[in-house]
Amino acid sequence: MAQPFVKKDDDLDEEEEYSPFHGIEKGAVLQEARVFHDPQLDARRCSQVITKLLYLLNQGETFTKVEATEVFFAVTKLFQSKDTVLRRMVYLMIKELSPSADEVIIVTSSLMKDMNSKTDMYRANAIRVLCRIIDGTLLTQIERYLKQAIVDKNPVVASGALVSGVHLLQTNPEIVKRWSNEVQEAVQSRAALVQFHALALLHQIRQNDRLAVSKLVTSLTKGSVRSPLAQCLLIRYTNQVIRESSSNTQAGERPFFDYLESCLRHKAEMVVFEAARAITEFNGVTSRELTPAITVLQLFLSSSKPVLRFAAIRTLNKVASTHPLAVTNCNIDMESLISDQNRSIATLAITTLLKTGNESSVDRLMKQITNFMSDIADEFKIVVVEAIRSLCLKFPLKYRSLMNFLSNILREEGGFDYKKAIVDSIVILIRDIPDAKEIGLFHLCEFIEDCEFTYLSTQILHFLGNEGPKTSDPSKYIRYIYNRVILENATVRACAVSTLAKFGAMVDSLKPRIFVLLRRCLFDGDDEVRDRATLYLNTLGSDASVGGTDEDVKDFLFGPLDVPLVNLETSLQNYEASDIPFDIYSVPREVKSQPLAEKKAPGKKTAGLGAPPSGPTSVVDAYEKLLSSIPEFSSFGKLFKSSSPVELTEAETEYSVNAVKHIFDGHVVFQYNCTNTIPEQLLEMVTVFVDASEAEDFSEVVSKPLRTLPYDSPGQTFLAFEKPEGVPATGKFSNLLKFVVKEVDPATGEAEEDGVEDEYQLEDLEIVAADYMLKVGVSNFKNAWESMDPGNERIDEYGLGVKESLAETVTAVIDILGMQPCEGTEVVSSNSKSHTSLLSGIFVGNVKVLVRVSFGIDGSKQVAMRLAVRSEDPEISEKIHEIVAEG
Repeated sequence: MAQPFVKKDDDLDEEEEYSPFHGIEKGAVLQEARVFHDPQLDARRCSQVITKLLYLLNQGETFTKVEATEVFFAVTKLFQSKDTVLRRMVYLMIKELSPSADEVIIVTSSLMKDMNSKTDMYRANAIRVLCRIIDGTLLTQIERYLKQAIVDKNPVVASGALVSGVHLLQTNPEIVKRWSNEVQEAVQSRAALVQFHALALLHQIRQNDRLAVSKLVTSLTKGSVRSPLAQCLLIRYTNQVIRESSSNTQAGERPFFDYLESCLRHKAEMVVFEAARAITEFNGVTSRELTPAITVLQLFLSSSKPVLRFAAIRTLNKVASTHPLAVTNCNIDMESLISDQNRSIATLAITTLLKTGNESSVDRLMKQITNFMSDIADEFKIVVVEAIRSLCLKFPLKYRSLMNFLSNILREEGGFDYKKAIVDSIVILIRDIPDAKEIGLFHLCEFIEDCEFTYLSTQILHFLGNEGPKTSDPSKYIRYIYNRVILENATVRACAVSTLAKFGAMVDSLKPRIFVLLRRCLFDGDDEVRDRATLYLNTLGSDASVGGTDEDVKDFLFGPLDVPLVNLETSLQNYEASDIPFDIYSVPREVKSQPLAEKKAPGKKTAGLGAPPSGPTSVVDAYEKLLSSIPEFSSFGKLFKSSSPVELTEAETEYSVNAVKHIFDGHVVFQYNCTNTIPEQLLEMVTVFVDASEAEDFSEVVSKPLRTLPYDSPGQTFLAFEKPEGVPATGKFSNLLKFVVKEVDPATGEAEEDGVEDEYQLEDLEIVAADYMLKVGVSNFKNAWESMDPGNERIDEYGLGVKESLAETVTAVIDILGMQPCEGTEVVSSNSKSHTSLLSGIFVGNVKVLVRVSFGIDGSKQVAMRLAVRSEDPEISEKIHEIVAEG
């Protein structure tokens, strides 16, 4: 029997939980299951045993095949009992055991008998169980009964059939779609749950037909839905239709808005909230549309129900990110929630107030937050810290009080994620608010004096090495850095040595003192610390063997690692096995996935260099090795970039062809990867004839045909063009596949001697400006930008005309340039009116390029762009502007 509930002792902790299943074991319960075989069944005891079995299954306990089969057959014997409670437990057990196809047949007849029973509870549960365990063949036999059940007068039976339909739609969609008429009838049911389930199933049946969904929403928004649950579903479907149709409607003509607005006056709170949330999530929502939604959410803030208060403040928190002025009317109500017993509500209230508050209210909010922070968990504290960071960026003049607040909570107890959020916030404020640099660095220095997290200590030291030398008095930070060499673990000591070296490189007056400290590090117990100290002493010393000039030293210490780590690792592994000196410039600058990782049609194999050689060799290396093995291309120099494969044929065609564009300084090589998909044909002398009349800057120099192309055996043919060196020449190339076809005898596999010349039209191939740019990111864009010569900067402004959205424009410009977005600046927040993207790359000729591009959009959707380019060559900066102007 199940363990009885244990009475709590008065002196025990009231929060301690007592479980009737405490200490039960699978073996003991399986022994108890023998009670199912008793001639005189004890219904109560059988129910208790099934309860224990269900508990074990839901706790993740696994039954062996034998154990599951024995339990299943034992449970089927319980159908002879007429006890209603036991019968419901049997249904649950069968559903959870998920019997195999050969076992299902044992209970099918019993379940079908129950499905036609006069007891509605039996009928509903039997339908649910049957639909979970049967296959498509048996489903067609009971389909008639399921259709009848959907329109049954009893809501329990109808709901059971509809929920079963939702599950069956995943496995047997064609059968369920035939029930549309019955489901549509069920949508008009007066039973709330039946209407809810019917609407959910009807939408799933039609979800791939946008017109059908739109008609469904149009018909139901006229007032035939009474169930609050179904009404909530309908609001979600309406919102989906509005989003999908927003691109096709003119400004101000938002369909179904009147319906959503009418839902704000519904008597059910869940419907009111769902409608308010849907309105706030509109794309490009206006203040007029927001006002009624904000009003009802404001009423919910003073509700006695915590769930309503939480829902309202959570929605207002999201709205405040894009429309803070619309939420300011709720500030008084939100301030009262700061003392709410529910900490989630209080946290959201604080963060929303931080988004909506004005500059004069900052100090008052800080006092309230100070008392509040000690009462909440770390996860809520992180949310508050992020909100404070946003507030400081919004009101930079308040940096001092906000920075002091962050430094105070940084000294309090807290976990790693919480401390990391504070440190990240201080670092961002230092970067974006120049006046906050010295006070922020001082707070970080104080923190690492007593920091228990190695990761944070190393991050702060690295940041201090980059920013500290640029302050008015760099010497005051040396003490904090050298303390780390004395007091910390080896990882932090090694990082501190690198930081000291950066101060020595940037501040000449400190160099003698730095030398003394670095020499002390030569006697450290850790080899990494000693090696770094030795390297930096030689780098910074007058007899420099690593750095030749001050610029070389600074580039070595501060310059970004502009080669991917995976490529560097591969090159070092190759270096270990060879006698050739290692050259950092020989490391490939771009990492790609497999060239033909794109999905192919079934039965088609990857054509050409589809999968590079196994092992650590990168795709770039594989392409370079392939091209260098062809004598005609040996004089082209080092390969700069290889594109992803471009499909030149459609799926399921006779011949599969894709092309890879290989870019050199003065040449472009097209690699055509071909596959013959016809078993009865052998292709010979395969070549691609290219018409370059729309690419005037290119002239064909080498063509390398493919001698034979058997069935399903990939091969390559190459074509090389010469172009002006260092110039991003563009153009369109028309392609025609030419070959000799020979019939193959299926019996012998031998081809006929005589063949027929044939040709096959391929898609056009384009060389665009982005093909001449490698996507190479930088870890710290600000440092990289400042280290680039300002004399090479070129700035211009462009009017881009009317665009649908700012995000679409940003993506288009990034694609035109083919550069790597840095620091997540490719993401544009919804409803944003301005945005700045930071881009990095290497232009053909190994010229580093950085771009800072700012966008703005007005009410009429006119987009303006300001483009600032810095590179190692002023001519390249000009060329980037030309590319954008032409694009």
